[in-house]
Amino acid sequence: MSITLARTRAVYDLIEVQEALDRNRGRSPELEAFYERMLETGAERFVTTPSSIEALDPLFEECPNFDEVLDDLARYLRLAHAGDKGFNVMPILLLGGPGVGKTHFAKRLAKAMQTECELISMNALSAGFVITGSSASWRGAKCGKVAERLVRGQYANPVVVLDEVEKATGSSQSDPLAALYQLLEPETSKAFRDEFIDVDLDASQIFWVLTANSTEGIPSPLLNRMAVYEVPKPTPEQAAGIAQRMVRALVAELNLGGFDDRLAESVLDKLAPVSPRDLRKTLLDSLGYAVADGRSHITVEDIRLRPLPGKSRIGF
Repeated sequence: MSITLARTRAVYDLIEVQEALDRNRGRSPELEAFYERMLETGAERFVTTPSSIEALDPLFEECPNFDEVLDDLARYLRLAHAGDKGFNVMPILLLGGPGVGKTHFAKRLAKAMQTECELISMNALSAGFVITGSSASWRGAKCGKVAERLVRGQYANPVVVLDEVEKATGSSQSDPLAALYQLLEPETSKAFRDEFIDVDLDASQIFWVLTANSTEGIPSPLLNRMAVYEVPKPTPEQAAGIAQRMVRALVAELNLGGFDDRLAESVLDKLAPVSPRDLRKTLLDSLGYAVADGRSHITVEDIRLRPLPGKSRIGF
């Protein structure tokens, strides 16, 4: 059983929230409701730390191509236990081609830390308000994803994933990455102010994971605020191990009693080109084909690969 150590931390000041509510009465029903929600839920949120220094060990097997990242995180976890100050490391940027498992890794990391995960797609994001909120004076205004997670969630240290950060696009009025200069710095993130609410939020415990295919388009000052890791594709041996573990998990999840969860070498060879991102669906489909044919094992014929995007079949 995984046990997590948790302490609490105030992510805002209740007196400040009450004063903001009083100042803004009658101006925006949505803003009033948000302040009342903040008062109702209180300011304390959990900050979690895995109780065992081996808590990340399963990820070395599940995500073997992330060993460099995991080596550093495991070392920081040991430091957290030695100093009893919590598991809070600098933001990380995962660089790698599509499908190497960057987003899956971030979600799995949040699970290992026993905290929440917020995924924000930065693809074609044209305005920073998705992160920082929009002014309450605007029609349809609302808070950003960071404030929403800290206020509505249970944890002060959620894993926040900014996916495909290099694809964020700005305009002369709005830079979607501007807020990160404050949020990725521990000192300034302690007093983060969302555009929607007139209250300081403590975002300093957030575990930031950014993903990108390359550093092109990411400003150097942001890169300097992160630990940058190149994530390679899994080796054939690693890919085979991932597939074996995944099919075992699926057989158990689906309660397929008597089904052989071992994959033959020929099956593994055919699965080799499938990315970690697509592997679960491919194996799930293969299990479906095997069961439909009355078999208790997966064959090569059950692995039906989709054509690559942009490649169409010839004929009608």
